[in-house]
Amino acid sequence: MSTILEVRNLTHTYSTGTPFEHKALDQVSFCVERGEFIGIIGHTGSGKSTLIQHLNGLLRPTDGAVLLDGKDIWSDKQFTRQARFRVGLVFQYPEYQLFEESVYKDIAFGPKNMGLDKAEIDRRVREAAGFVGITEEQLEVSPFDLSGGQKRRVAIAGVIAMEPEVLILDEPTAGLDPASRQDILDNIQRYRRAKNATIIMVSHSMNDVARLTERLLVMNGSHLAMDAAPTEVFARAQELLDMGLDIPDVTQVFLRLQQMGLDVQPVYTIEQAVHTLQKLKEGNAHA
Repeated sequence: MSTILEVRNLTHTYSTGTPFEHKALDQVSFCVERGEFIGIIGHTGSGKSTLIQHLNGLLRPTDGAVLLDGKDIWSDKQFTRQARFRVGLVFQYPEYQLFEESVYKDIAFGPKNMGLDKAEIDRRVREAAGFVGITEEQLEVSPFDLSGGQKRRVAIAGVIAMEPEVLILDEPTAGLDPASRQDILDNIQRYRRAKNATIIMVSHSMNDVARLTERLLVMNGSHLAMDAAPTEVFARAQELLDMGLDIPDVTQVFLRLQQMGLDVQPVYTIEQAVHTLQKLKEGNAHA
């Protein structure tokens, strides 16, 4: 894998020089490899949203830099504009940003801004709609006639239609019922596989990030507190709890089993739990 994004000593201060001055990010550094699926977790106010808005140039660093393919995204105006197409950002509750008279036109908005021709825009709209499960018939209706989950799909399709190399999602399943949550997560995985895209997902759902991501960034008090595989992060369950974060449900169960005296290591997915319990059962059977 090769590095697509590098965050280098990134610092962001709001309201500089006023009584409300607040450092939202403080010397944050990490690299993102092509094709990775990264989760970002942290309590409210830890700097997650500020961080992701730097990754495609929506915010300018107070200090430090964000590099896309080795080049500072603020190096020139044209490159900053390109970065916003190459690194797509889906905000929390993106359905509130729908505004066109048809689903088709809403999904086409980004590709149009890229200056693509009509045939290429049409291809991208239909392909993006397919990724998120929007039918041909639904492309012609008003987005405001759709359900909440369908609106969320349309909003995500609008970013996917720009075919970003990096897709960033801020709480993509917030407020959805379990079936819609799973659909959205499946759609994101489908896009990743088809385009070999890099996915960065902010989430409060420890169950989702434990199951889907390959690497976790843990934000705490404007700093990057942890940067490791989920296995390593959730092995430090007590530290996460001390930060005010949750841990996956299955991890909580296994911590309780440890406290009860069972010789088990913490796990963070259902598959790991089944495997561990089977081994425990086999060990007891041979005892």
